[in-house]
Amino acid sequence: MPVLNIYKLDGSQAGTIEVNNDIFGIEPNKHVMHEVLVAELAEARQGSASTKTRAEVRGGGRKPFRQKGTGRARQGSTRAPHMVGGGVVHGPKPRSYAKKVNKKVRKLALKSALATKISEGNVIVLDDFTLETPKTKTFINFAKALNFDGVKQLYVTNDDADNIDRDYFLYLSTRNIEKVAAINTRDLSIYWLIKQDKVILTKEALATIEEVLA
Repeated sequence: MPVLNIYKLDGSQAGTIEVNNDIFGIEPNKHVMHEVLVAELAEARQGSASTKTRAEVRGGGRKPFRQKGTGRARQGSTRAPHMVGGGVVHGPKPRSYAKKVNKKVRKLALKSALATKISEGNVIVLDDFTLETPKTKTFINFAKALNFDGVKQLYVTNDDADNIDRDYFLYLSTRNIEKVAAINTRDLSIYWLIKQDKVILTKEALATIEEVLA
């Protein structure tokens, strides 16, 4: 059964915690992780690029010049695709890039990514802590104490009404630190787990992840 280290905000170790082997100890499925990552990146695209066809470009109702006698090739409109200012052939139109992925596949991908991080020793748990005000220096010192300084870190908090101020203060404290990101459990994705090197979970976030992925 995988075991995670628990650390206090001052950088001292506060024990360990065993996590569900069926969730965090599985054999990672790299194919599924890749499939879900591609879907997440595709869903992040706006799909708002748009060009006009020759029918949509304004003007072009009159022939540019007479049909015969000029020595030039005959032309019917200045808005033909080969003319300057003309329409675009097969150009992009607004569309959705969303890719359908089943819930079970997404769950398996998240399990695989978390299992990979844990097997590499890149996941820790943040012990109960209080923040009266946002304090960036607190988390800079925390990273230095754990030799995370300059390393890509991902803080994962929980959508918990009891700790909403504390978790928001954590976000405010870390958002200005280079290579550090703070997200909620509902925003946890393959993209973030692959992008960041170290994952720091609050106890509440760990409990929520285990519940959702069970």
